[in-house]
Amino acid sequence: MIEMCVQGITLDPVTNMPIVVLKGKNSEDILPIWIGVFEANAIAMQLEGVDRPRPMTHDLIKNLISSLSASVEYIHIHDLRANTYYAEISLLVNGKRIIVDSRPSDAINIALRCDVPIYVSEEVLKRSKIDNEVDVEEEELHDWLESIKPEDFGKNPSV
Repeated sequence: MIEMCVQGITLDPVTNMPIVVLKGKNSEDILPIWIGVFEANAIAMQLEGVDRPRPMTHDLIKNLISSLSASVEYIHIHDLRANTYYAEISLLVNGKRIIVDSRPSDAINIALRCDVPIYVSEEVLKRSKIDNEVDVEEEELHDWLESIKPEDFGKNPSV
């Protein structure tokens, strides 16, 4: 498993759909995942440190886990099938690990709120590179990813 961090949220220029961009913590691996607008907004708000007067869904989940004397250990994006990523949340409950199926966007939201690692399987990274091959020079992609700035995320109320 490769530990990743959230590089940011951007919009697909063709579909105008949000993309969460994960980058290897100790590698140059990049994993873009297309996600829903509401999930992207929740990630962007968390990245920006926006205080919310009432708990959002992912805050509620964090609070429920904590109230049950459990903790989130990590999240793991473990599979890619038919252009759909699959994730799981690893919980520790009374010293026992429980794995919960999740959409990657929800798992990432929980990981950000619980300050736990985000892991991606090496096989998923390999397959995503094959599935996402496009006619873009690697240098152009690297420059685009490096140009993503925090102020580019979450400022648009429609996201």
